[in-house]
Amino acid sequence: MTDGAVGDAVRIRAAANADRDFILGFAESFSAFPLPAGRSRDAVDAGVRADIVRHLDERPQGSHFFVVEQGGMPAGFVHLLLGTDFFGGAPTCHVSDLAVLPACEGRGFARRLLAHAERFAREHACSRLTLSVFPGNVRARRLYEAVGYEDDLLRMSKPLPAAG
Repeated sequence: MTDGAVGDAVRIRAAANADRDFILGFAESFSAFPLPAGRSRDAVDAGVRADIVRHLDERPQGSHFFVVEQGGMPAGFVHLLLGTDFFGGAPTCHVSDLAVLPACEGRGFARRLLAHAERFAREHACSRLTLSVFPGNVRARRLYEAVGYEDDLLRMSKPLPAAG
């Protein structure tokens, strides 16, 4: 799919096997901001990496990766998960991962990926498009709010000391 809003040379396409290293190169970017108490960077990075690897290797039904590129060079990616809304049972789409190369930030690539996610969700008759974001990821939260996302369900946690 070619999208001309930023320029005719920008397009979003389904990820290929050759994109694996590019996508995995973002694993540590998902912890590059203040994390909640009890969340270590190492644990977040390892968890994100393991989840992305599993989805890239197993390609479970409903798991879809897309890459945004400009001039044939990848600039970022989005990982979408089709599912079912817990409360109403309707089809939903979840933005599991979204990242853009630091050199490409501020050029509209993340907005394009979010718009692509919305089109994809509509094409799959989804009633809702969701995402999760750490409270300390202020830049991402501002973007999500600017394109229409709002609080839906607040997940809270309490770190527990190891038994012993």
